[in-house]
Amino acid sequence: MAFSWNEKNLPKQLFINNEFVDSKNSKKLSLYNPKDGSLIADDVALAGEEDVDIAVAGAENAAKGWKKLAPTERRNIMYKFADLIEKHGKDIAALSRISLGAPYGAFGAFEIGLCAEAFRYNAGWIDKFGGESWPQEDGFLKIVRNEPLGVTAGIVPWNGPVGTIGLKVAPALATGNTFILKPSEKTPFSSAALGTLIKEAGFPPGVFQILTGDGSTGALIASHMRIRKVSFTGSISTGKKIQEMAAKSNLKRVTLELGGKSPAVVFDDANLENAVTWCANAITANTGQVCFAASRVYVQEGIYEKFIAGYKAAMEAKAKEVGDPEAEGTNIGPLVDKAQFERVTGFIERGQKGQGTLLVGGKRIGTSGFYLEPTVFTDVDIKSEIHTEEIFGPVSVVRSFKTEEEIMELSNNTNFGLMAGVFTQDINKALRVASDFESGMVGVNCVSMMFMCAPFGGVKESGVGRECGIHALRAFTETKTIMVNMNY
Repeated sequence: MAFSWNEKNLPKQLFINNEFVDSKNSKKLSLYNPKDGSLIADDVALAGEEDVDIAVAGAENAAKGWKKLAPTERRNIMYKFADLIEKHGKDIAALSRISLGAPYGAFGAFEIGLCAEAFRYNAGWIDKFGGESWPQEDGFLKIVRNEPLGVTAGIVPWNGPVGTIGLKVAPALATGNTFILKPSEKTPFSSAALGTLIKEAGFPPGVFQILTGDGSTGALIASHMRIRKVSFTGSISTGKKIQEMAAKSNLKRVTLELGGKSPAVVFDDANLENAVTWCANAITANTGQVCFAASRVYVQEGIYEKFIAGYKAAMEAKAKEVGDPEAEGTNIGPLVDKAQFERVTGFIERGQKGQGTLLVGGKRIGTSGFYLEPTVFTDVDIKSEIHTEEIFGPVSVVRSFKTEEEIMELSNNTNFGLMAGVFTQDINKALRVASDFESGMVGVNCVSMMFMCAPFGGVKESGVGRECGIHALRAFTETKTIMVNMNY
């Protein structure tokens, strides 16, 4: 099966048991292009209860054979899949871009690379993820095995439709599970197209399946009695619903990577240019639609005025990078759709009514499409919604502070805890502050980044569990203790 998907030949079916099939459900998804609001398709499959049941049955049938397949064979299939993703990377990214609006050079290429690397990295663990044993001096040999959960599933977000596939699917398959992928209803095409590559790579039928759909499909997955694990990336409100459905059904495992309102704390002794660059990039990457974007910037009063001048100039320069995601040289595209555009502009409009002072941006760019100027508020009321709530757009707030104690209390005064950043040239202060942040990840003289080998995730309402590294493998396995009586 040749990879022939493109904007004129969109994948609109479900991928079950290594075949593209029509959904049993009569309802369909409609998709629109964020660069001009035009209709892309109104006949994309929406998986219903019968479709989910068929996929689960296929995954169950494939589970025993997949986990018993020789480690080298599983590894080689995953390596081949990674190679195919890279080979067809531009076409896959284009299928995301048509409904997400993310430029290839600034985001699409990163996503493709992340997904491919996730499959290679996790495939490399297949024969290295050993168990444990304890000696038998007490008469019993204790052996601990890491065993697959069985049928697992992942619900991936629209803001990272390809990269997050790798973070969820790869560790699940590497540890011997089968996997059902549910892409976001806003960005289904790049995920659906992977069915062609799944088959070409050599995955047996039922091992890796794709069900396009909306929240109703996700609810069926989260509450299914024969799915043993669901990994979700998205909003806190939806994450709570998934956790509740998982508990009420079969107490399935959950990994939840949720929202953030990440602080970046810039001290007087920071390298000013470095701090400005990281903070500006962190709130404009993917048009600010990033869970760990540095959306709260706190600057010590000694360099506050200099930082503000540099930050404003950087954001004004970023505004010139906004444009048609198909055009060469565009780094910042539109917001994903009308609903997201109205949400973000609503925050900006209300923010100008006593919540803070608009420093730069805040206006729509052009008359069609969902383009927005990068926006910064200063002198923000710490109890205001623009300071406390996740906006999920290119909007940040800036405040000055006097002391370390003061700013740590303010930084941690939130239900979020995904990412934080500290900018200083004093390593003792950097490590002290990094330790004091109530956050799953901290950058020192950097912010809003991740590594495949290190755990990714948040504390408090920003999530449950971790992705990446050995932590992802543990999240998709059950430990079994075997006790051998040596005196028998």
